[in-house]
Amino acid sequence: MMDIDDGFLPLLTRRAEADPASLFARYEGAPLTFGELDRMATALAVWMRDTGLKPDDVVALMIRNRPVALALLFAIAKARAVWVPINVQSRGENLSYIFNHARPKLIIAEAGLQATIAASGANLAGAQVVTIEAAQVIAARGDEPVWNEAPPLADETFAVMYTSGTTGRPKGVLVSHRMLRLSGEAVALVSAVQPDDSLFMWEPLYHIGGAQMIVLPLIRDVTLTLIEHFSARRFWSQVKTYGASHIHFLGGILQILLKQPPSELDRAHGARIAWGGGCPHEVWRPFEERFGMQIRECYGMTECSSITTYNDNGTVGAVGKPAPWFSVALIDKKGAPTPVGERGEIIVRTTLPGAITRGYLSNPEATARALRGDAFHTGDLGSFDSDGNMYFHGRLTDSVRVRGENVSALEIELVAAEHPAVEDCAMIGVAAEVGEQEIKLFVKRRSGASLTPPELSGWLAERVAPYQNPRYIVMVEEFERTASQRIMKHKLEALTAVIWDRTEKSRG
Repeated sequence: MMDIDDGFLPLLTRRAEADPASLFARYEGAPLTFGELDRMATALAVWMRDTGLKPDDVVALMIRNRPVALALLFAIAKARAVWVPINVQSRGENLSYIFNHARPKLIIAEAGLQATIAASGANLAGAQVVTIEAAQVIAARGDEPVWNEAPPLADETFAVMYTSGTTGRPKGVLVSHRMLRLSGEAVALVSAVQPDDSLFMWEPLYHIGGAQMIVLPLIRDVTLTLIEHFSARRFWSQVKTYGASHIHFLGGILQILLKQPPSELDRAHGARIAWGGGCPHEVWRPFEERFGMQIRECYGMTECSSITTYNDNGTVGAVGKPAPWFSVALIDKKGAPTPVGERGEIIVRTTLPGAITRGYLSNPEATARALRGDAFHTGDLGSFDSDGNMYFHGRLTDSVRVRGENVSALEIELVAAEHPAVEDCAMIGVAAEVGEQEIKLFVKRRSGASLTPPELSGWLAERVAPYQNPRYIVMVEEFERTASQRIMKHKLEALTAVIWDRTEKSRG
């Protein structure tokens, strides 16, 4: 087992002292060295102390990917403060909830988001609000700042990361320095990086999928290739231009890329590995064959240091076997182990104290539900094959009871997404007039595609059981998404769009 008792921050200091000119990352092609990153982080940490920020105080960041964002994460670590990342798309009541719940002392946000923060209605009394542009000026000053404070202990809280909240109120996961270090170690295993590799990073730093990447250049001889945000149209040209060897996928990224028009870059982009979580069985081989890449799939959640299992044997559809510091079991509703091939709740244990979160910020009820004895109850469904590979089947709560049958949202979404005119879709359950629930499917068409609800319903009727065919279909222009590009399902029912009813005519 590797020595992780120093977390991740001291690794930056060592690299900056030993080889300050070596590359940590490139942002939109511009280089960022270890020495410059450490200098910027120190300048920001000194400034934070000067503002009165104390250890354990909360710093909320509502910013996009850029070099100063990287420096701020290391500055927060130096100051032994607690980072709260916030999706730049957040607004209104959801944004207000996070601010009121986390109670930050310092908020650093894009200048263009200041009005959004003020309009959220959050109680910001006692919080200093600073623009990222002002922080950039502080980070860029020319002197050599000095920082002599001791680094944080590995099990001190580094971040409170609010879960995506796709189906309800987000929970603030307590993430330690050790946990973030472990997430980087797991990325190295999943992605099978080699010296001099370059990892293309579109995922925002305010998601664990992006945050974990700041560890990788500290533990392997690799660089990060950062861009500001994901763009399906520009994706492969950026990968090629910046010489990336790896790409990362979350949510529906692979499906979105597969549905882009064929291009000469499909096999000329230069990357060799696509790694991440959420590759459907049906997408796996088509993606590998079209883009000439190897899929390396994993499964995990923020509460368990981001990555729990990973697939390094190429079994299509599997999320693999546990990382060396974890073990996984599957249990039924009575708590008994499930047989091979049958589904059960994924339960995670660790041989490494501190690899699993201590709980959720100011939420003892949620903590008690998830942490029971030495096990973390994920609320996710999985199954094992005879070789010990695990398969992911969605959330326990993301299913609908229709006429006595359980219908998995994930399964219906995967089928619907196979339609050539569907770019993305999401299924929820709604109350039925008689009985349990009905299925409601929200669909975004591909650009320029023509597809009506009756056409899609007829197509689905040939591919799913009658009770699985959605009663309601709603065509939408766009989905509101989390930082990991997952659709925010809890906001779908409030959409004002025409609802097509398979049992009646369309109604508003």
